[in-house]
Amino acid sequence: MGHIIGYARVSTTDQHADLQHDALTEAGASRVFTDRGVSGARTTRPELDKMLDYLRPGDTLLVWRLDRLGRSMQHLVGLVAELKDRGVTFRSLHEGIDTSTINGELVFNIFASLAAFERELIRERTSAGLASARARGRLGGRPKKHNEATVQRIKELRAMGTMTPSEVAAAAKVSVSTMYRLLRSEPAQTTQ
Repeated sequence: MGHIIGYARVSTTDQHADLQHDALTEAGASRVFTDRGVSGARTTRPELDKMLDYLRPGDTLLVWRLDRLGRSMQHLVGLVAELKDRGVTFRSLHEGIDTSTINGELVFNIFASLAAFERELIRERTSAGLASARARGRLGGRPKKHNEATVQRIKELRAMGTMTPSEVAAAAKVSVSTMYRLLRSEPAQTTQ
């Protein structure tokens, strides 16, 4: 029989994970890995990565709540599927999910189906929105911040030959890297 390994996470460094630690230990966790000041939206976290390396077949990953492991259902489903492939079960105390039981497996599979459904809905809405915008003549993306007048001003200042690149950029109210990018993006002049 494997070990019960806990994972706790708090979003800011001034928060405390004591409540999670107490609940995980009381539920049988022999070791608890804790990330502090790390968002649940991040798929890689220092202690999460260590814990995933530490887990062995037969072990159980225990969390206080699903949102402590991840914010995205897609990430959670992928992580639990990876654990299952490695022979590791998953339990969440608050939601009562335990993938070592048939009921827990069913609940998590429903979550996985909902996550797949959500991804498809997002993809369909995005495609429909882009098609609608194209039909109205919009190509998408954010509008250009610098117009032709800015590019022309940069060209004139550079042609004078009396200013450094930094001075030209400052006069045109752009950074040096933006100045060079704007000049590169200009269509080449054809000579006849």
